[in-house]
Amino acid sequence: MKPLTRRRFLAKTALGTMLGALNPVLALSSQAASSFFPASTRWHNWSGALAANPSARFSPTNDQQLADFLASAKGVLRPVGSGHSFAPLVPTDGVLVVLDQLTGLRSYDTANNTATFGAGTRLGDMGAPLANINQAMINLPDIDRQTLAGATSTATHGTGINFTCLSAYITDLRLVTPNGEVHDVNAQSAPALFDAARVGLGALGVVSQITLQNTQRYRLKQTSWVDKTENLLRDFDQQAASHRHFELFPLTHSDFSIALATDATDEPINNPPASPEEEAGFDLAMQGWMKVPPSLRRPLVNGLAEQIGFSERVDESYKILTNIRNTRFNEMEYAVPLKNGAACLQEILQTISDAAVDVVFPLEYRYVSRDDTMLSMSSGDEDHAAISIHRIASEDYRPYFNLIEPIFWKYGGRPHWGKVHSLGADQLMALYPRFDEFREIRAQLDPEGRLLNEHLRKIFGL
Repeated sequence: MKPLTRRRFLAKTALGTMLGALNPVLALSSQAASSFFPASTRWHNWSGALAANPSARFSPTNDQQLADFLASAKGVLRPVGSGHSFAPLVPTDGVLVVLDQLTGLRSYDTANNTATFGAGTRLGDMGAPLANINQAMINLPDIDRQTLAGATSTATHGTGINFTCLSAYITDLRLVTPNGEVHDVNAQSAPALFDAARVGLGALGVVSQITLQNTQRYRLKQTSWVDKTENLLRDFDQQAASHRHFELFPLTHSDFSIALATDATDEPINNPPASPEEEAGFDLAMQGWMKVPPSLRRPLVNGLAEQIGFSERVDESYKILTNIRNTRFNEMEYAVPLKNGAACLQEILQTISDAAVDVVFPLEYRYVSRDDTMLSMSSGDEDHAAISIHRIASEDYRPYFNLIEPIFWKYGGRPHWGKVHSLGADQLMALYPRFDEFREIRAQLDPEGRLLNEHLRKIFGL
Protein backbone atom coordinates (compact mmCIF):
# COMPACT_ATOMS: atom_id res chain seq x y z
CA MET A 1 0.00 0.00 0.00
CA LYS A 2 1.29 3.45 -0.89
CA PRO A 3 1.88 6.03 1.89
CA LEU A 4 -1.34 7.80 2.73
CA THR A 5 -1.86 11.52 2.49
CA ARG A 6 -3.69 13.68 4.96
CA ARG A 7 -6.29 14.63 2.34
CA ARG A 8 -7.18 11.02 1.60
CA PHE A 9 -7.26 10.13 5.29
CA LEU A 10 -9.63 12.97 6.08
CA ALA A 11 -11.74 12.30 3.03
CA LYS A 12 -12.40 8.84 4.34
CA THR A 13 -12.71 9.61 8.04
CA ALA A 14 -13.57 13.25 8.67
CA LEU A 15 -15.95 13.26 5.75
CA GLY A 16 -17.27 9.80 6.46
CA THR A 17 -17.45 8.47 2.94
CA MET A 18 -16.40 5.00 4.10
CA LEU A 19 -19.71 4.62 5.84
CA GLY A 20 -21.70 4.39 2.64
CA ALA A 21 -24.25 6.60 0.99
CA LEU A 22 -26.43 8.73 3.20
CA ASN A 23 -30.15 9.19 2.81
CA PRO A 24 -30.96 12.15 0.58
CA VAL A 25 -31.37 15.41 2.47
CA LEU A 26 -33.47 18.27 1.15
CA ALA A 27 -31.44 21.44 1.12
CA LEU A 28 -32.78 24.95 0.70
CA SER A 29 -32.41 25.93 -2.92
CA SER A 30 -32.56 29.23 -4.74
CA GLN A 31 -35.98 30.33 -5.92
CA ALA A 32 -35.00 32.83 -8.58
CA ALA A 33 -38.22 32.82 -10.53
CA SER A 34 -40.20 34.82 -8.00
CA SER A 35 -39.96 36.28 -4.54
CA PHE A 36 -42.82 34.98 -2.40
CA PHE A 37 -43.90 31.39 -1.90
CA PRO A 38 -46.99 31.06 0.29
CA ALA A 39 -47.24 27.32 -0.16
CA SER A 40 -43.91 26.50 1.38
CA THR A 41 -42.34 23.06 1.35
CA ARG A 42 -40.70 21.47 4.36
CA TRP A 43 -37.28 22.87 5.20
CA HIS A 44 -34.25 20.84 6.29
CA ASN A 45 -30.83 22.06 7.30
CA TRP A 46 -27.69 20.85 5.54
CA SER A 47 -27.16 17.83 7.79
CA GLY A 48 -30.83 16.83 7.82
CA ALA A 49 -31.03 16.90 11.62
CA LEU A 50 -33.26 19.99 11.74
CA ALA A 51 -36.59 20.46 9.99
CA ALA A 52 -39.44 22.95 9.92
CA ASN A 53 -42.71 23.67 8.15
CA PRO A 54 -42.61 27.43 7.48
CA SER A 55 -45.82 29.11 6.40
CA ALA A 56 -44.03 30.76 3.49
CA ARG A 57 -40.69 31.77 2.03
CA PHE A 58 -39.76 35.22 0.86
CA SER A 59 -36.72 35.61 -1.38
CA PRO A 60 -35.94 39.30 -2.01
CA THR A 61 -34.10 40.24 -5.16
CA ASN A 62 -32.80 43.55 -3.77
CA ASP A 63 -32.44 45.44 -0.50
CA GLN A 64 -35.45 47.69 -1.05
CA GLN A 65 -37.70 44.72 -1.68
CA LEU A 66 -36.46 43.21 1.57
CA ALA A 67 -37.15 46.44 3.49
CA ASP A 68 -40.65 46.78 2.04
CA PHE A 69 -41.49 43.21 2.92
CA LEU A 70 -40.28 43.44 6.51
CA ALA A 71 -42.22 46.66 7.01
CA SER A 72 -45.48 45.04 5.91
CA ALA A 73 -45.06 41.43 7.04
CA LYS A 74 -46.79 39.97 10.08
CA GLY A 75 -45.75 37.23 12.47
CA VAL A 76 -42.43 35.47 12.97
CA LEU A 77 -39.58 35.84 10.48
CA ARG A 78 -36.30 33.95 10.30
CA PRO A 79 -33.50 34.71 7.82
CA VAL A 80 -31.81 31.71 6.21
CA GLY A 81 -28.86 31.18 3.92
CA SER A 82 -27.46 27.76 3.05
CA GLY A 83 -28.91 26.11 6.15
CA HIS A 84 -25.48 24.90 7.22
CA SER A 85 -25.95 25.63 10.93
CA PHE A 86 -26.30 22.59 13.15
CA ALA A 87 -27.93 24.68 15.89
CA PRO A 88 -31.70 25.32 15.45
CA LEU A 89 -31.36 29.00 14.57
CA VAL A 90 -33.66 28.78 11.54
CA PRO A 91 -36.64 26.46 12.28
CA THR A 92 -39.95 28.34 12.43
CA ASP A 93 -43.57 27.94 11.43
CA GLY A 94 -43.46 31.59 10.34
CA VAL A 95 -41.85 33.03 7.20
CA LEU A 96 -38.34 32.15 6.06
CA VAL A 97 -36.51 35.12 4.54
CA VAL A 98 -34.23 33.45 2.02
CA LEU A 99 -31.05 35.29 1.02
CA ASP A 100 -30.34 33.26 -2.11
CA GLN A 101 -30.85 36.18 -4.49
CA LEU A 102 -28.86 38.76 -2.51
CA THR A 103 -25.54 37.59 -3.89
CA GLY A 104 -22.44 38.62 -5.74
CA LEU A 105 -19.76 41.30 -5.63
CA ARG A 106 -21.45 44.70 -5.35
CA SER A 107 -18.50 47.09 -5.07
CA TYR A 108 -14.83 47.21 -4.09
CA ASP A 109 -12.06 49.58 -3.08
CA THR A 110 -8.71 48.73 -4.61
CA ALA A 111 -6.72 51.17 -2.51
CA ASN A 112 -8.00 49.81 0.81
CA ASN A 113 -8.52 46.16 -0.21
CA THR A 114 -12.18 46.08 0.77
CA ALA A 115 -15.09 44.48 -1.07
CA THR A 116 -18.85 44.45 -0.58
CA PHE A 117 -20.91 41.33 -1.26
CA GLY A 118 -24.56 40.47 -1.08
CA ALA A 119 -25.17 38.73 2.23
CA GLY A 120 -26.40 35.53 0.60
CA THR A 121 -23.17 34.90 -1.31
CA ARG A 122 -21.65 31.49 -0.59
CA LEU A 123 -18.09 31.59 0.73
CA GLY A 124 -17.11 29.21 -2.04
CA ASP A 125 -18.30 31.73 -4.63
CA MET A 126 -16.23 34.64 -3.31
CA GLY A 127 -12.69 33.52 -4.06
CA ALA A 128 -12.70 33.86 -7.85
CA PRO A 129 -14.37 37.32 -8.00
CA LEU A 130 -11.94 38.61 -5.38
CA ALA A 131 -8.98 37.15 -7.27
CA ASN A 132 -10.15 39.00 -10.38
CA ILE A 133 -9.73 42.30 -8.52
CA ASN A 134 -6.43 41.19 -6.90
CA GLN A 135 -8.00 40.64 -3.50
CA ALA A 136 -8.46 37.67 -1.19
CA MET A 137 -10.10 37.11 2.17
CA ILE A 138 -7.60 37.29 5.02
CA ASN A 139 -8.81 33.96 6.39
CA LEU A 140 -11.53 31.39 5.73
CA PRO A 141 -13.20 28.50 7.55
CA ASP A 142 -12.71 25.01 6.16
CA ILE A 143 -16.25 24.67 4.75
CA ASP A 144 -17.27 26.61 1.65
CA ARG A 145 -21.05 26.07 1.67
CA GLN A 146 -22.01 28.79 4.16
CA THR A 147 -23.36 32.15 3.10
CA LEU A 148 -21.40 35.23 4.11
CA ALA A 149 -24.21 36.42 6.39
CA GLY A 150 -24.68 32.99 7.94
CA ALA A 151 -20.98 32.56 8.61
CA THR A 152 -20.48 36.01 10.16
CA SER A 153 -23.75 35.98 12.12
CA THR A 154 -22.56 32.86 13.95
CA ALA A 155 -18.90 33.96 14.36
CA THR A 156 -17.58 31.27 12.05
CA HIS A 157 -13.79 31.28 12.01
CA GLY A 158 -10.74 29.77 10.39
CA THR A 159 -7.42 28.77 11.91
CA GLY A 160 -4.56 30.83 13.28
CA ILE A 161 -3.42 32.53 16.47
CA ASN A 162 -3.13 35.82 14.56
CA PHE A 163 -6.55 35.61 12.91
CA THR A 164 -9.97 36.48 14.28
CA CYS A 165 -13.33 35.07 13.28
CA LEU A 166 -14.70 36.31 9.94
CA SER A 167 -17.05 38.74 11.69
CA ALA A 168 -14.16 40.84 12.97
CA TYR A 169 -13.07 41.57 9.38
CA ILE A 170 -16.37 43.31 8.63
CA THR A 171 -15.88 47.05 8.07
CA ASP A 172 -19.49 47.90 7.16
CA LEU A 173 -22.80 46.09 6.98
CA ARG A 174 -26.40 46.81 6.02
CA LEU A 175 -29.01 45.67 8.53
CA VAL A 176 -32.72 45.77 7.76
CA THR A 177 -34.69 45.69 11.02
CA PRO A 178 -38.16 44.12 11.44
CA ASN A 179 -39.90 47.48 10.96
CA GLY A 180 -38.28 47.86 7.53
CA GLU A 181 -35.67 50.43 8.52
CA VAL A 182 -32.33 50.17 6.75
CA HIS A 183 -29.22 50.73 8.88
CA ASP A 184 -25.80 51.10 7.25
CA VAL A 185 -23.51 50.66 10.23
CA ASN A 186 -19.81 50.63 10.97
CA ALA A 187 -17.53 51.24 13.93
CA GLN A 188 -17.79 55.01 13.54
CA SER A 189 -21.50 55.50 12.81
CA ALA A 190 -22.97 53.14 15.43
CA PRO A 191 -20.26 51.35 17.43
CA ALA A 192 -22.50 49.40 19.82
CA LEU A 193 -24.89 48.26 17.09
CA PHE A 194 -21.92 47.36 14.89
CA ASP A 195 -20.34 45.24 17.62
CA ALA A 196 -23.65 43.43 18.08
CA ALA A 197 -24.66 43.04 14.44
CA ARG A 198 -21.40 41.50 13.27
CA VAL A 199 -22.43 38.38 15.26
CA GLY A 200 -26.16 38.97 15.36
CA LEU A 201 -27.57 35.41 15.13
CA GLY A 202 -30.25 36.77 12.81
CA ALA A 203 -31.90 38.23 15.92
CA LEU A 204 -31.41 41.95 15.21
CA GLY A 205 -32.66 42.11 11.64
CA VAL A 206 -31.76 40.74 8.23
CA VAL A 207 -28.27 41.53 6.95
CA SER A 208 -28.41 42.29 3.23
CA GLN A 209 -24.81 43.22 2.41
CA ILE A 210 -21.41 43.02 4.07
CA THR A 211 -18.13 44.82 3.41
CA LEU A 212 -14.97 42.93 4.35
CA GLN A 213 -11.42 44.01 4.98
CA ASN A 214 -9.38 41.84 2.63
CA THR A 215 -5.77 41.65 1.54
CA GLN A 216 -4.07 41.32 -1.82
CA ARG A 217 -4.41 38.03 -3.66
CA TYR A 218 -1.98 35.42 -2.28
CA ARG A 219 -0.97 31.80 -2.58
CA LEU A 220 -0.58 29.23 0.21
CA LYS A 221 1.55 26.14 0.73
CA GLN A 222 0.04 23.52 2.99
CA THR A 223 2.06 20.70 4.52
CA SER A 224 0.82 17.80 6.62
CA TRP A 225 2.35 15.01 8.63
CA VAL A 226 1.53 12.63 11.48
CA ASP A 227 3.01 12.51 14.95
CA LYS A 228 1.95 11.46 18.41
CA THR A 229 -0.67 13.78 19.83
CA GLU A 230 1.33 14.41 23.00
CA ASN A 231 4.31 15.60 20.95
CA LEU A 232 2.20 17.88 18.79
CA LEU A 233 0.43 19.43 21.78
CA ARG A 234 3.78 19.99 23.52
CA ASP A 235 5.03 21.93 20.51
CA PHE A 236 1.71 23.47 19.48
CA ASP A 237 2.39 27.02 20.66
CA GLN A 238 5.75 27.06 18.88
CA GLN A 239 4.21 25.71 15.67
CA ALA A 240 1.28 28.13 15.84
CA ALA A 241 3.75 31.03 16.14
CA SER A 242 5.94 29.73 13.30
CA HIS A 243 3.22 29.19 10.69
CA ARG A 244 0.46 31.35 9.26
CA HIS A 245 -1.96 28.57 10.19
CA PHE A 246 -1.43 25.45 12.29
CA GLU A 247 -3.99 22.90 13.46
CA LEU A 248 -4.39 19.29 14.53
CA PHE A 249 -6.80 16.52 13.64
CA PRO A 250 -6.53 14.14 16.63
CA LEU A 251 -7.53 10.60 15.68
CA THR A 252 -9.99 8.81 17.95
CA HIS A 253 -8.82 5.56 19.56
CA SER A 254 -5.26 6.43 18.62
CA ASP A 255 -2.10 8.01 20.00
CA PHE A 256 -1.65 10.07 16.83
CA SER A 257 -2.85 13.28 15.22
CA ILE A 258 -2.55 14.73 11.74
CA ALA A 259 -0.76 18.09 11.79
CA LEU A 260 -1.52 20.73 9.20
CA ALA A 261 0.68 23.79 8.64
CA THR A 262 -0.06 26.50 6.08
CA ASP A 263 2.11 29.42 4.97
CA ALA A 264 2.18 32.08 2.27
CA THR A 265 4.35 31.17 -0.73
CA ASP A 266 5.41 32.24 -4.22
CA GLU A 267 5.86 28.64 -5.36
CA PRO A 268 3.95 27.50 -8.46
CA ILE A 269 0.56 25.87 -8.02
CA ASN A 270 0.82 22.14 -7.30
CA ASN A 271 -2.38 20.59 -6.02
CA PRO A 272 -2.85 17.19 -7.69
CA PRO A 273 -5.78 14.90 -6.90
CA ALA A 274 -5.28 11.63 -5.05
CA SER A 275 -4.18 8.71 -7.21
CA PRO A 276 -6.52 5.77 -7.94
CA GLU A 277 -4.05 3.44 -6.18
CA GLU A 278 -4.23 5.54 -3.04
CA GLU A 279 -8.01 5.57 -3.20
CA ALA A 280 -8.24 1.79 -3.52
CA GLY A 281 -5.61 1.03 -0.89
CA PHE A 282 -7.19 3.23 1.69
CA ASP A 283 -10.67 1.89 1.04
CA LEU A 284 -9.41 -1.60 1.84
CA ALA A 285 -7.72 -0.39 5.02
CA MET A 286 -10.86 1.37 6.19
CA GLN A 287 -13.01 -1.70 5.61
CA GLY A 288 -10.82 -3.58 8.07
CA TRP A 289 -10.82 -0.69 10.53
CA MET A 290 -14.58 -0.48 10.76
CA LYS A 291 -14.90 -4.20 11.60
CA VAL A 292 -12.85 -3.82 14.78
CA PRO A 293 -14.71 -2.84 18.01
CA PRO A 294 -13.69 0.59 19.38
CA SER A 295 -12.15 -0.93 22.50
CA LEU A 296 -9.72 -2.92 20.31
CA ARG A 297 -9.16 -0.34 17.59
CA ARG A 298 -6.09 1.55 18.90
CA PRO A 299 -3.32 -0.72 17.48
CA LEU A 300 -4.99 -0.76 14.07
CA VAL A 301 -5.53 3.01 13.95
CA ASN A 302 -1.99 3.66 15.17
CA GLY A 303 -0.61 1.40 12.47
CA LEU A 304 -2.69 3.09 9.80
CA ALA A 305 -1.75 6.55 11.03
CA GLU A 306 1.96 5.71 10.84
CA GLN A 307 1.50 5.04 7.10
CA ILE A 308 0.34 8.58 6.41
CA GLY A 309 3.23 10.25 4.70
CA PHE A 310 4.39 13.86 4.60
CA SER A 311 2.49 15.76 1.92
CA GLU A 312 2.28 19.27 0.56
CA ARG A 313 0.20 21.23 -1.90
CA VAL A 314 0.21 24.80 -3.25
CA ASP A 315 -2.72 26.79 -4.60
CA GLU A 316 -4.64 30.03 -4.39
CA SER A 317 -5.47 30.87 -0.78
CA TYR A 318 -9.19 30.22 -1.06
CA LYS A 319 -8.59 26.82 -2.65
CA ILE A 320 -6.29 25.76 0.20
CA LEU A 321 -8.29 27.09 3.14
CA THR A 322 -11.73 25.72 2.22
CA ASN A 323 -12.97 22.24 1.40
CA ILE A 324 -16.01 20.88 -0.37
CA ARG A 325 -18.00 18.74 2.06
CA ASN A 326 -20.33 16.44 0.18
CA THR A 327 -20.94 14.00 3.01
CA ARG A 328 -23.31 15.24 5.72
CA PHE A 329 -22.50 15.33 9.44
CA ASN A 330 -23.43 17.10 12.68
CA GLU A 331 -20.93 19.03 14.74
CA MET A 332 -20.35 20.43 18.21
CA GLU A 333 -17.64 23.02 18.76
CA TYR A 334 -16.58 24.99 21.80
CA ALA A 335 -13.84 27.55 22.27
CA VAL A 336 -11.96 27.30 25.57
CA PRO A 337 -9.41 29.81 26.89
CA LEU A 338 -6.04 29.10 25.29
CA LYS A 339 -4.45 28.02 28.56
CA ASN A 340 -7.07 25.28 28.92
CA GLY A 341 -6.98 23.97 25.36
CA ALA A 342 -4.57 21.03 25.61
CA ALA A 343 -6.03 19.72 28.87
CA CYS A 344 -9.56 19.92 27.47
CA LEU A 345 -8.61 18.07 24.30
CA GLN A 346 -6.76 15.34 26.19
CA GLU A 347 -9.71 14.73 28.50
CA ILE A 348 -12.08 14.49 25.52
CA LEU A 349 -9.85 11.93 23.79
CA GLN A 350 -9.51 9.91 26.99
CA THR A 351 -13.27 9.97 27.55
CA ILE A 352 -13.92 8.73 24.00
CA SER A 353 -11.48 5.89 24.64
CA ASP A 354 -12.78 5.00 28.11
CA ALA A 355 -16.40 4.97 26.92
CA ALA A 356 -15.47 3.08 23.74
CA VAL A 357 -17.43 5.54 21.63
CA ASP A 358 -17.72 4.13 18.12
CA VAL A 359 -16.60 7.23 16.25
CA VAL A 360 -14.00 7.51 13.48
CA PHE A 361 -14.26 11.23 12.82
CA PRO A 362 -11.04 12.97 13.86
CA LEU A 363 -11.41 15.89 16.23
CA GLU A 364 -10.23 19.34 15.17
CA TYR A 365 -8.01 21.55 17.34
CA ARG A 366 -6.94 25.08 16.43
CA TYR A 367 -6.34 28.57 17.83
CA VAL A 368 -8.45 31.66 17.18
CA SER A 369 -7.47 35.22 18.05
CA ARG A 370 -9.49 37.50 20.33
CA ASP A 371 -11.81 40.14 18.84
CA ASP A 372 -14.04 43.07 19.81
CA THR A 373 -17.46 41.77 18.78
CA MET A 374 -20.04 41.22 21.49
CA LEU A 375 -20.75 37.54 21.00
CA SER A 376 -18.04 35.71 19.09
CA MET A 377 -16.49 32.71 20.82
CA SER A 378 -13.23 34.69 21.16
CA SER A 379 -14.66 38.08 22.03
CA GLY A 380 -12.90 39.89 24.85
CA ASP A 381 -9.24 39.93 25.85
CA GLU A 382 -8.35 36.21 25.63
CA ASP A 383 -7.31 34.06 22.68
CA HIS A 384 -9.08 30.71 22.50
CA ALA A 385 -8.55 27.13 21.41
CA ALA A 386 -11.43 25.80 19.32
CA ILE A 387 -12.21 22.09 19.60
CA SER A 388 -14.70 20.30 17.35
CA ILE A 389 -16.32 16.88 17.46
CA HIS A 390 -18.43 15.35 14.67
CA ARG A 391 -20.91 12.59 13.96
CA ILE A 392 -22.08 11.23 10.62
CA ALA A 393 -25.54 12.60 9.77
CA SER A 394 -27.07 9.14 9.51
CA GLU A 395 -26.14 8.39 13.15
CA ASP A 396 -27.68 9.75 16.35
CA TYR A 397 -25.20 12.37 17.56
CA ARG A 398 -26.88 13.02 20.92
CA PRO A 399 -25.29 10.32 23.14
CA TYR A 400 -21.79 11.25 21.94
CA PHE A 401 -22.29 15.01 22.17
CA ASN A 402 -24.04 14.75 25.55
CA LEU A 403 -21.05 12.80 26.87
CA ILE A 404 -18.49 15.36 25.73
CA GLU A 405 -20.27 18.69 26.25
CA PRO A 406 -19.78 18.83 30.07
CA ILE A 407 -16.02 18.59 29.48
CA PHE A 408 -16.17 21.81 27.48
CA TRP A 409 -18.06 23.46 30.35
CA LYS A 410 -15.43 22.28 32.84
CA TYR A 411 -12.75 24.24 30.97
CA GLY A 412 -14.76 27.45 30.51
CA GLY A 413 -15.87 26.75 26.96
CA ARG A 414 -18.10 28.97 24.84
CA PRO A 415 -20.26 27.26 22.20
CA HIS A 416 -20.07 27.98 18.51
CA TRP A 417 -23.42 29.62 17.74
CA GLY A 418 -23.92 27.65 14.54
CA LYS A 419 -23.24 24.24 16.07
CA VAL A 420 -24.93 21.92 18.52
CA HIS A 421 -25.01 23.05 22.14
CA SER A 422 -27.49 23.01 25.03
CA LEU A 423 -26.76 26.27 26.87
CA GLY A 424 -29.37 28.84 27.83
CA ALA A 425 -29.36 32.45 28.98
CA ASP A 426 -28.10 31.88 32.52
CA GLN A 427 -25.00 29.99 31.40
CA LEU A 428 -24.33 32.30 28.45
CA MET A 429 -24.57 35.43 30.58
CA ALA A 430 -21.69 34.13 32.70
CA LEU A 431 -19.56 33.48 29.61
CA TYR A 432 -20.07 36.77 27.75
CA PRO A 433 -19.48 40.09 29.60
CA ARG A 434 -21.54 42.01 26.98
CA PHE A 435 -24.41 39.54 26.80
CA ASP A 436 -26.89 41.85 28.54
CA GLU A 437 -25.87 44.70 26.26
CA PHE A 438 -26.67 42.54 23.24
CA ARG A 439 -30.06 41.58 24.72
CA GLU A 440 -30.91 45.26 25.23
CA ILE A 441 -30.07 46.11 21.61
CA ARG A 442 -32.12 43.15 20.40
CA ALA A 443 -35.14 44.29 22.45
CA GLN A 444 -34.87 47.82 21.03
CA LEU A 445 -34.71 46.63 17.41
CA ASP A 446 -37.27 43.84 17.72
CA PRO A 447 -39.52 44.63 20.71
CA GLU A 448 -42.21 42.21 19.53
CA GLY A 449 -39.79 39.31 19.16
CA ARG A 450 -40.70 38.75 15.50
CA LEU A 451 -37.22 37.39 14.75
CA LEU A 452 -37.22 34.86 17.58
CA ASN A 453 -37.83 31.13 17.42
CA GLU A 454 -37.81 28.64 20.31
CA HIS A 455 -34.03 28.25 20.28
CA LEU A 456 -33.33 31.98 20.38
CA ARG A 457 -35.88 32.50 23.15
CA LYS A 458 -33.96 29.97 25.22
CA ILE A 459 -30.65 31.69 24.43
CA PHE A 460 -31.97 35.11 25.48
CA GLY A 461 -34.05 33.89 28.43
CA LEU A 462 -37.41 34.94 26.97
